[in-house]
Amino acid sequence: MSNRLEIVKQRLSNETNSWLVTGAAGFIGSHLVQFLLENKQKVIAIDNFSTGLKSNIDFLEQHHNHLDNGSQFTFSELDIRNSEDCHTMTQNIDYILHQAAIGSVPRSIEDPFTTHDSNVNGFLNIIYAAKENKVKNFVYASSSSVYGDSEVLPKKESHHGQPLSPYAVTKSVNETYAMAFFKAYGFNSIGLRYFNVFGLRQDPEGQYAAVIPKWINSILAQEDLYINGDGSTTRDFCYVDNAVQANILAAITDKEEALNRVYNIAADHQITLLELYNTIKTNISTQMPTLELKKPIYRDFRPGDIMHSRADIKMAEELLGYEVTMSVSEGLEDLVRMECSKA
Repeated sequence: MSNRLEIVKQRLSNETNSWLVTGAAGFIGSHLVQFLLENKQKVIAIDNFSTGLKSNIDFLEQHHNHLDNGSQFTFSELDIRNSEDCHTMTQNIDYILHQAAIGSVPRSIEDPFTTHDSNVNGFLNIIYAAKENKVKNFVYASSSSVYGDSEVLPKKESHHGQPLSPYAVTKSVNETYAMAFFKAYGFNSIGLRYFNVFGLRQDPEGQYAAVIPKWINSILAQEDLYINGDGSTTRDFCYVDNAVQANILAAITDKEEALNRVYNIAADHQITLLELYNTIKTNISTQMPTLELKKPIYRDFRPGDIMHSRADIKMAEELLGYEVTMSVSEGLEDLVRMECSKA
């Protein structure tokens, strides 16, 4: 029997909708656009390149040109902090997948003002414009960081903790605004609390890079690799295909009880950073047996990060039909194979 996403693909093939993807030059945003184009949808993509990569848009344009399946793709360099731009970009849109944000905990600690401006002011601009233009459903990226210092595992959507970074505060504010828009205006939305999403086209460069692409890049380049803490910190890593699935399911759900909620999006699998490193190392050694591997260097734990994380995904499974179609080990194997083929 085909999984839930295959059923969704069949539905999309029979109806073309207009989608707006913000943050389309980013990691998750670019995968969302790719999926929608491959399934014959009309996609308006926007990004201001504050964190997104021009190379991702170049890839999407080339990919779209090769598809020849009736899909439509338009990219505009716009900024959600501009309310007029938001009003324009949300006209004649059926569904919005809002991914645009300054997405780094360390960056938010270093510069809380820019993070707030994009993640809160920008969010308010886009959700207000969506409401004014009568968008059917508004799906937005939240974060597991909203659980803050809560030590309860696994994390359930009803759990609360004190935020540990300005970034976490902004995502919590997004969730509050989304619910307020439902209460005040009857405008529907769904928030997705991502847990450490990883996959192809995730930027490995810079001090704020996510751990998996940074480690893969460091190993392949034979550079020093750093582990924050003693390696016992745990995360619930989620392959990007699962996050794409969650966004599409959330956008087109016809269940009234599924709307105006936030959902954990993860793999329901807890892994230590040391286990993660060993898995990546093993996969790279399999692909490139002659590559010389350095030992990792341990350093201080980063401020603003949590020690342990694991998601309860039952609500997403029950109300959205979400299912983990790619495990962490399968995702890492897939990612490492693709990265090694480029090295």
